[in-house]
Amino acid sequence: MSTQFETEPSSDVEGAAPVARTTSGHVRGHWDGQVAVWRSIPYAAPVAGPDRFRPPLPPQPWDGIRDCVTFGDIAPQTIGPMVPVDSELRMGEDCLWLNVWAPPHATESGEPRPVLVWLHGGAYCLGTAAQGIYDGRKLAETGDVVVVGVNYRLGALGFLDLSSLSDAFTPNLGLHDQIAALEWVRDNIAGFGGDPDNVTLFGESSGAGCVTALLTSPRSAGLFHKAIAQSPPATTIFGHERAAGVAQRFLELLELPESRVSELLECPLERIVTAAGVLLDEIPLKEPGRLAAAPVVDGDLLPTYPIDRFQHGRSHRMPLMIGTNKDEASLFRVFRSPIMPVTPDAVNAMLRDVAANHPEMSHERIAEITSAYPDLDKTRGALAMSTDAAFRMPAHWVADAHAQHSPTWMYRFDHATPMLKAARVGAGHATELPYVFGNFGTFNHDPTFWLGGRKVATEVSGRMMRRWLAFATHGVPAALDGSKHWPPYRPSNRTTLLIDAIDRVVDNPDRDLHTAWGEQAVGFS
Repeated sequence: MSTQFETEPSSDVEGAAPVARTTSGHVRGHWDGQVAVWRSIPYAAPVAGPDRFRPPLPPQPWDGIRDCVTFGDIAPQTIGPMVPVDSELRMGEDCLWLNVWAPPHATESGEPRPVLVWLHGGAYCLGTAAQGIYDGRKLAETGDVVVVGVNYRLGALGFLDLSSLSDAFTPNLGLHDQIAALEWVRDNIAGFGGDPDNVTLFGESSGAGCVTALLTSPRSAGLFHKAIAQSPPATTIFGHERAAGVAQRFLELLELPESRVSELLECPLERIVTAAGVLLDEIPLKEPGRLAAAPVVDGDLLPTYPIDRFQHGRSHRMPLMIGTNKDEASLFRVFRSPIMPVTPDAVNAMLRDVAANHPEMSHERIAEITSAYPDLDKTRGALAMSTDAAFRMPAHWVADAHAQHSPTWMYRFDHATPMLKAARVGAGHATELPYVFGNFGTFNHDPTFWLGGRKVATEVSGRMMRRWLAFATHGVPAALDGSKHWPPYRPSNRTTLLIDAIDRVVDNPDRDLHTAWGEQAVGFS
């Protein structure tokens, strides 16, 4: 495989479209400024009919040059306000594709570039690699790296385990898709100027939950070499019994008896998406803190709960950057989303559920955890408890375990523009994304800077991008620009970088939480 792509064959015109060779055939992209971009390169065949609930198969090879300049189908989903998706995008089952951004001059140098592979978030049921916020051009240009954005199956088609109903269904299909994409990167990225031996897997929210899950999967060994997990719900993993109960409820919503479950293979897509939409709202309302769709312990791709694998020293040996946002739960309150419990009643229901599902936890321990939140009867206390149960403590439990054998860095994103502070969002869930990608203003009518703050935010973004890129390139998140030194995380001192207008390095900023929650991981299984 060539280590560089070329301009269009038989064309010596300046600015001719970039063309790369893959194992399936040649692909034509386009130039975005100095950066070469390919959209929706298939890494697997369409998943429809008999393959709808099966692991991905390789794409069919093609002759000639395939145009990869527009977005293909996005994974079927129920579009909502939490995850803004361009209305021009269409849903369909030919959704296993990826985007590639290659930096300027990648065509002129034989030196392979570091590769960053992005897994988008969206509660395992929403989102797409086609969202403007995930455009990798600025990262590729700033860091001289190759950026890959992965589209994968979601919701009922990607993270609902129906294997208890029939052998025709495979669990963890979204994770299978991501592994197939990583295998595609291994086999093809050199043709885009990337280094298949220097791949950083990074993601946010459920995408980061996939990163932490894949860090413990034997199937993903060797496919990536560094990992970044931004706000990972690392303990939101289902066991077989719970997954089977959700599968039964899904059939009820479809009004389909178990004897006719094979009809799901030919069922109209709209019917599946509609039933899944009801299910995805219903379960977190009935059982606050839980999601309807999530990775499951299948004994194969995930041999057991990822947090157990971490705590037994079984995560892949590689550098890890992991962190959360200071005010994770605030955004769910603003959007009135049922995905997270944000009221005192919902949080108390979540605590009762945790106690019921963890009989080994004493009443004293539950009381100790709740005592860390003196205003739990108010919205502020409920938001703090929800943030810590879903994101903050799972990230710390992962970091404490992974740091026993591999370099680990912990951050907390605290920065908020004046408008986000005024709206009581603060450093809410996903608010770090435009900083990491350098893409401000990609949401329609973005109110972020209505009260100013763009200059400071741009400076914060620059430091974050340089740290993320240094980590991807060298395995150490040094900004190399005079920024605060960020020492590795160790369980003894829990050194954390607090990212704000002025970065600070603080030992154990969440000390009281660690004391209350303890070392034993508590998850929503």
